Amino acid sequence: MQNRIDLRKLPPLKSLKGFEAATRHQSIREAADELCLTHPAVSHQVQLIEEALGIALFAQEGRRIVSTEEGRVLYPYVRAAFESLIEGVEAAHRHATDKPLRVQAYVTASIRWLAHRVPGFLKAHPDLRVTMNTCAPDWEFDDVHADVGLVYCETPPPPRHHWTPLFDYSLTPVCTPERAKALGPDPQPADLAFQPLIQIHTERLNWETWFASAGESFAPTAPYILVDTLAVALELALAGEAIALVNGPFVERELASGQLVRPVPHTAPCPGAWGLICRAELKDSPRIRAFIDWMTADLKPFPAASAL
Repeated sequence: MQNRIDLRKLPPLKSLKGFEAATRHQSIREAADELCLTHPAVSHQVQLIEEALGIALFAQEGRRIVSTEEGRVLYPYVRAAFESLIEGVEAAHRHATDKPLRVQAYVTASIRWLAHRVPGFLKAHPDLRVTMNTCAPDWEFDDVHADVGLVYCETPPPPRHHWTPLFDYSLTPVCTPERAKALGPDPQPADLAFQPLIQIHTERLNWETWFASAGESFAPTAPYILVDTLAVALELALAGEAIALVNGPFVERELASGQLVRPVPHTAPCPGAWGLICRAELKDSPRIRAFIDWMTADLKPFPAASAL
């Protein structure tokens, strides 16, 4: 019997992704772009490892980072471990039979877009099974535990991933008809600053971005509500409590039924798009190809997303 591995000697394993990418690029920002994470999220991952090991892995030189001697020593071991894990996972996948298609998506995208379409996909492909996994908004696509993901990417993913854009990332305010009427007969973007607004803590600049795109400064006069997900923000908007910003086609039914309306027509375009992502070498897998083709064909109600 093999000896037990002392995992207590290891730093947080998830954070090693940020360390590996930051070391390879010698840049936190470029690592964040590659992993579809925010700059602070990758910085936090590196900090967790440094705190766990009690050593500095990077030093700041101007606007860039450089690996310390300890970081250079650690990197090839982390890289080799990742490559070995990927090789093992791929071997296991090749030998697996009758496995479900594992789909990763954010909470709001799962509840308000994907969940309404998966039943139709399964009806068209009765030989396939699907498991859905939701994740926090700042999680990168986990290509070890998911076959395909519905995610937002501000910039194109790295070549190791295949990317199919579905719809643009744009910011549109929504609220109940009653709250929209309170704005008057001809509301302007500036009028929204006098209404309670819903702010998502992981997207704190969204309202500022929206007002700026309309030529207005972000100077709200009413207290705003801070929440952790768009799903919660939309529930508050449906309750008539405040105005929410939608960053994708997640309120189609409510807009069609009149439960929600756009209080002003202005929409702020933003970089990037929502889309489907998978490992590049798996894009022609019959299960993944069937899923991508179905979801792409099912986009008829929405404008086609522009390329990133």
